[in-house]
Amino acid sequence: MKNDYKINEISKLYGIGVDSLRYYEKLGLLTPRRDSNGYRLYGLHDMYKLNIIRDLRQLDFTMQQIKSYLDHQSVENTLELLFKEQRLIQEQIAKLGKTQQIIQGRIKVLTEATQMKTGIFSIKTYSERPCLQLNTRITRDEEMDYAIKKLHQMHKNHILDFGNQLYGASASLQDLKQGIKDVFNSVFFIFNSDEAELIDPDYALPAGEYLSLYYRGDYRQSYERMLDIITYASEQELRILGDPFEIYEIDNRDTVVTDQFLTEIQVQVSADSGSENNA
Repeated sequence: MKNDYKINEISKLYGIGVDSLRYYEKLGLLTPRRDSNGYRLYGLHDMYKLNIIRDLRQLDFTMQQIKSYLDHQSVENTLELLFKEQRLIQEQIAKLGKTQQIIQGRIKVLTEATQMKTGIFSIKTYSERPCLQLNTRITRDEEMDYAIKKLHQMHKNHILDFGNQLYGASASLQDLKQGIKDVFNSVFFIFNSDEAELIDPDYALPAGEYLSLYYRGDYRQSYERMLDIITYASEQELRILGDPFEIYEIDNRDTVVTDQFLTEIQVQVSADSGSENNA
């Protein structure tokens, strides 16, 4: 085994660029000697330091932190470094675990959504659903995307995984009855009750029973499907308690094939007799 290696040999051995090796030397991390022709020669001591530099760089240590460690290397400092490495690894494991949960959750949601039967009316019972809402008039798909993005930007600290975030848009019951098509008056993110303390909700979907209808495909059928659910409620003598809204289960976050889009329409209802509340 040789005692000295030229810069190109070290670069190839460690997979480190020649410029990086020169930069390490400039910082004082490496101190190669020179041969009679002025070529850098790296000894075993430099190789030992390169091992440390490589390991610490993989843990995202800055060059200043690495230099400080090498300049004051001791058992105490090494133990402190090892504890720091341990904490970083634990943080990385926790982050990977959370990412895995997010991926597993999205796989479950998409798998169930692709198997969902459409065109069937059903009644669902919910506890109060906290929301973050943006009131705005929306008349085109592009405006919907912009409104959702604006709402996300307003609350991005609470919504770290937009791909898994459930969101919807509400239409005016009065507008629908007057034949006004494809107009929405708000967008909102929907959370479960366990998340309420984390998001400081500014709106809530009330607890109660909701008439539900799923449809698949593009949103041009939205108006007709909302009329379907209003008509069905009337036929079943269900009193509508608020504006209907759509929930986007599969949309352009997941596919560009519009036939694969899955949308749920919901409206709160009651079996009690009485006039409809159009507020």
